[in-house]
Amino acid sequence: MSAAGGGISIAIVDDHALFREGLREILEAQDDFQVVGEAGDSEGAVSLVERERPDVVLLDVEIPGDDATQTVTRMRAISPESQIIILSMYDGPQLLSRLLSAGIRGYLLKSVHRQELVSAVRSVRTEPDRLVLAVSRDSFAQVQGGSSVVLSDREREILELAAQALSNYQIATRLTLTEATIKRHLHNIFTKLGAVSRIDAVNKALAASLITPRRDHPTPRSRPGGSVAKGQRTLP
Repeated sequence: MSAAGGGISIAIVDDHALFREGLREILEAQDDFQVVGEAGDSEGAVSLVERERPDVVLLDVEIPGDDATQTVTRMRAISPESQIIILSMYDGPQLLSRLLSAGIRGYLLKSVHRQELVSAVRSVRTEPDRLVLAVSRDSFAQVQGGSSVVLSDREREILELAAQALSNYQIATRLTLTEATIKRHLHNIFTKLGAVSRIDAVNKALAASLITPRRDHPTPRSRPGGSVAKGQRTLP
């Protein structure tokens, strides 16, 4: 619901308290903005939107819990009038495309200036048909033209588990599949990404926003110079 006096009510969703505080200060410096609540994870975000029905939601793409696409879908089902703007450190066409399909109204990199943020909030509230995107030309072009690399939901799921350094056996156990099935999926992933190892596949998928990084599980990285760590196999 709109803020008192006809202003714009805003919900902030980010798992860093210091970042939320900074956003609140920027937003509440505007006479027509009112921050009606904050949340730090996907469940809290959905509950906040259900309770407050804010005009605008500023949603960090990496909050704990459900991935951003699921969170956006749930919030829009509960409060279709709430306009959702994604805040992200990542500029990837695959992620942007999925979120646009889920119904977001804006996607801003966290490097934007405060005036850009303020303008975006006002725009999505007052101009119903407008999208506000602060991304690279390359990402926007790929979204418009369609990305050449598409992973299935199962392939993304397996690669996200591989990014958590789980073995084929552990992934198979987690997903109730056979190791042979996991190897087959990894082979397909390698082919699609042009990857030579699990690390290479994970890093390429992260760079293209094909998978979402998990903060609670460090992503494996190759050694400086791109070499494969000792003992790392280059096969699935």
